[in-house]
Amino acid sequence: MIHRRALLAAAALPAAACSPLQIANGLTPSGGVALREGIPYGTGPRARYDLYTPEGAGPRAPLIAFFYGGGWRSGRREDYGFVARPLAGPGPLVAVPDYRLFPEAPWPAFVEDGAAAVRALLGGPADGRPLILMGHSAGAFIAVALAADPRWLGPDRARLAGAIGLAGPYEFGPEDDPAGIFAAAPGRRARAAPADEAALRGTPPLLLLHGTADETVRPEQTARFAALARAHGVSVEEHLYPGVGHIGILAAIARPVRALGLEGGPVLGDVAGWIAGRFGV
Repeated sequence: MIHRRALLAAAALPAAACSPLQIANGLTPSGGVALREGIPYGTGPRARYDLYTPEGAGPRAPLIAFFYGGGWRSGRREDYGFVARPLAGPGPLVAVPDYRLFPEAPWPAFVEDGAAAVRALLGGPADGRPLILMGHSAGAFIAVALAADPRWLGPDRARLAGAIGLAGPYEFGPEDDPAGIFAAAPGRRARAAPADEAALRGTPPLLLLHGTADETVRPEQTARFAALARAHGVSVEEHLYPGVGHIGILAAIARPVRALGLEGGPVLGDVAGWIAGRFGV
């Protein structure tokens, strides 16, 4: 078990020496989960993913593809072991892909990279396994867009077993995008939903999670997308966590936070329960 004293000692390290993500990773036990790093899914330095495989994982254990957040401007796959290892603990495999970032790669490059990663997983470690897409914040947009809009994956979308969004921003207009990340989108408006909303009917089951204290991405984003998906016959399970903020919903998965009883909401339990109810893991 990770004790409060260890967490406080790590938090006291100078910021230049150790980032919060490095602290979380350093305090996350690595036993029981094997890691393969830097597996290519395409060309280019960021077309890589890390794969976490729990000991004893069966041939039908699901695989979670986790897309991290960072406003499409930042993020590295190696910083998210603190999320991948707890997700893998109950039995699923977990892949964490990198994707190209703004300003070098504006919309739709990062969604296209997500699609390329998914296709590589379907032809590799997810072949014969249920594949679940998952993401936090900007990564939730990628995961849910791939599941909801057929233009990204085409017929491969039918091979998805589900998608999980944590604090996702599922619709953007020009007023939400001063940097111009979505400048190439029609009317500068980008949505996770397809332009033809009837195409939502091919969306796999969704689990959408959000904290009510999120001031970065308001929980109304999740509520609106959940209502739209349900209206088109999509199976949607939705959870709101009172008092949980934008980073808190991701931190709630980390073992150091859970060990101290500071998670604020049963995020990991809700994710694991949703997966177990469908795939028995």
